[in-house]
Amino acid sequence: MPDAADHLAAADPAFAALIARIGPCTAAPTPREPYEALVRAIAHQQLHGRAAQAILARLAALHSGPGFPPPDQLAATPDAALRACGFSGSKIAAIRDICAHAMNGIVPTLQEAAVLSDEELIRRLVAIRGVGRWTVEMLLIATLGRPDVLPVDDFGVREGWRLIKQLPAQPRPKELAAVGEAWAPWRSTAAWYLWRASDEGKVIKQSN
Repeated sequence: MPDAADHLAAADPAFAALIARIGPCTAAPTPREPYEALVRAIAHQQLHGRAAQAILARLAALHSGPGFPPPDQLAATPDAALRACGFSGSKIAAIRDICAHAMNGIVPTLQEAAVLSDEELIRRLVAIRGVGRWTVEMLLIATLGRPDVLPVDDFGVREGWRLIKQLPAQPRPKELAAVGEAWAPWRSTAAWYLWRASDEGKVIKQSN
């Protein structure tokens, strides 16, 4: 996204230096039904990525047919089978709520989501058990490819900004939101670069 990189570099010299080090943004959304994206997000909560993928693979193995199990099939899966996959009781409850809202239309299809605004999707989906604003923001960025989402509650995003600006502490979410207004309409790309800055910080810390 050369336009995004140019815009961010012009917005702040620290961004310009970060972009020069990292290179072009390689983020690309993975289009899938929002229902599936939310279930996957629940699986990943508080777990290492590989552990979550193993749980999701066991879930997929429970169901016949190609692709991710549809909400009616998943809703009919017994608790014991979901626990055997590795889901906790609270995650099972969240998954059942996602299924119910997918079947009643609160969770839109991918086609329906395309015509809804970011804030409308956030408003609708945060009513679901286990789904907070951050989870919906990740869906907006990684699944729907929305270009102007800044997840200010994300630790990595705030840490990345702290590092490139050499701040003594992470900015508060409201502070970063105010700063990030200058990054519109490319705040999703800004988040990607700030995650890379956070990753750089981890590498440096481990090497010391």
